[in-house]
Amino acid sequence: AGEDSVAACEDRCRVHVRGTLRTVTLRPRGGVPALEAELYDGSGAITIIWLGRRRIVGIDPGVSIAVEGRVGVHDGQRVIFNPRYQLLP
Repeated sequence: AGEDSVAACEDRCRVHVRGTLRTVTLRPRGGVPALEAELYDGSGAITIIWLGRRRIVGIDPGVSIAVEGRVGVHDGQRVIFNPRYQLLP
C-alpha cells in the first residue's frame, strides 16, 4: 500500500520501498563513517547509506525493512542517503 518497487525507482524521486537487507557493511566515505546496506525487494536492489553511523541496532542482513527517502545515483549505483526507516516483523 503506497509502496514503490525498487525496479521502478527513478533518480531524484522520493520513494517508499520495502524489502530485505542482503548485506550490511561499514564503509567510510570521505573520512566519515557510513553504514551501507543493500535492500532487495524481488524486483531489484538499491543501496541504503546512513552517513555518520557505524552501527544501527536492528540493521542486520536478513532483516525486513521499509525505507523512505530520495533516490540518487552515486558511483553509478542507485542509493538512498539517510532514509527514514522502519524495521518490519
